[in-house]
Amino acid sequence: MAGSGRRPEHRGPPELFYDEAEARKYSQNSRMIAIQSQMSERAVELLGLPDDRSCFLLDVGCGSGLSGDFISEEGHHWVGMDISSAMLDVAMEREVEGDLILADMGQGIPFRPGMFDGCVSISAVQWLCNADKKTHSPPKRLYRFFSTLYSALARGSRAILQLYPENSEQLELITGQAMKAGFTGGMVVDYPNSAKAKKFFLCLFVGTAGALPKALGAECADGEESQHAKFTNKRTRFRNVKGKSVKKSRDWVLEKKERRRRQGKEVRADTRYTGRKRRPRF
Repeated sequence: MAGSGRRPEHRGPPELFYDEAEARKYSQNSRMIAIQSQMSERAVELLGLPDDRSCFLLDVGCGSGLSGDFISEEGHHWVGMDISSAMLDVAMEREVEGDLILADMGQGIPFRPGMFDGCVSISAVQWLCNADKKTHSPPKRLYRFFSTLYSALARGSRAILQLYPENSEQLELITGQAMKAGFTGGMVVDYPNSAKAKKFFLCLFVGTAGALPKALGAECADGEESQHAKFTNKRTRFRNVKGKSVKKSRDWVLEKKERRRRQGKEVRADTRYTGRKRRPRF
């Protein structure tokens, strides 16, 4: 489904988190683009979409459409919603392939029941824990969001919401309202032993309870993998631990090839030359 090219319809309050200058700065920052693309790729992978057909996805907090770009590259169609008109203007200038809607997710998902095959959200849901107005109640806004999202998703689908919880209470509030709305699932924490690379993905199931996907970089001392994390308010520093492989290194190349294999793509076999640096030619 190609983008309609229409100006996003407004279905939310007038408050905006980004002005035009901030929106452009955010969407042009190479580091932010790389991080966003990486998290989007991981979120789509966690959706567990079928390989034999294109799916229709919802991107909550789509911003300038960086996540949507990866969704389109994977052959899927999408609709993005965001509260910031400035960010959506940038998305339109970038000519993203998805359709866009200006809306406040705290007021609910404005789509008919069973419309989407899945939902992704990158760094957005935690904002619902803030009371930006006197009339805002975080628990009520979270429940409104999750209950209408549950309705908009097809039975058997998933919602993968990447977020940055400030503390264990905030994380408990978010997951509690999701379960109250009817979702099952839990938290997948990638690289839990890394202060910088740690990423939280709330993996939610609609209708049927499934096993949580395996977390990345969560190898325990006994060689097994852990998909759960213990949340405390105590700030802890980890030393001499790299939760994420150095970019372009052999481990980084092998991890990327393994992700591609899990997605059903054709990947060259690993050899002793995989990820090996080539000598410069003069």
